[in-house]
Amino acid sequence: MTTEKISLGKKGEELVALYLKKQGYTICACNYTKRCGEIDIIAQKDHVRAFVEVKLRQSHYFTLSEVVTPAKQRKIIATARFYNSHIRDTIDMIYRFDIALVEHNGKDYDITYIPNAFTQGSEW
Repeated sequence: MTTEKISLGKKGEELVALYLKKQGYTICACNYTKRCGEIDIIAQKDHVRAFVEVKLRQSHYFTLSEVVTPAKQRKIIATARFYNSHIRDTIDMIYRFDIALVEHNGKDYDITYIPNAFTQGSEW
């Protein structure tokens, strides 16, 4: 991955974290990485904990299925389980898997935030 792409990705994550803060969320972790996977942002508001995957694109021609594949979803879910197993305040929490699509057109950034973009099913 080129330095420019890494820099753009970090910028997208920073913008989404700022967006979430403006929505009243507390950022619990960024780039939470474990052997099973990585979560870009973990945020919490009241009794909702959101595990957020951030995707930045320079083109608006992409679909959700291209953004977070089922394999990527499984990794995010496994990593979220690991995170929750090490946090004490998991009682009465609602867990949500969100996707933030950040579109960059050269000078501006546009965020499309999709809450509950995918679920972990009944195996949680």
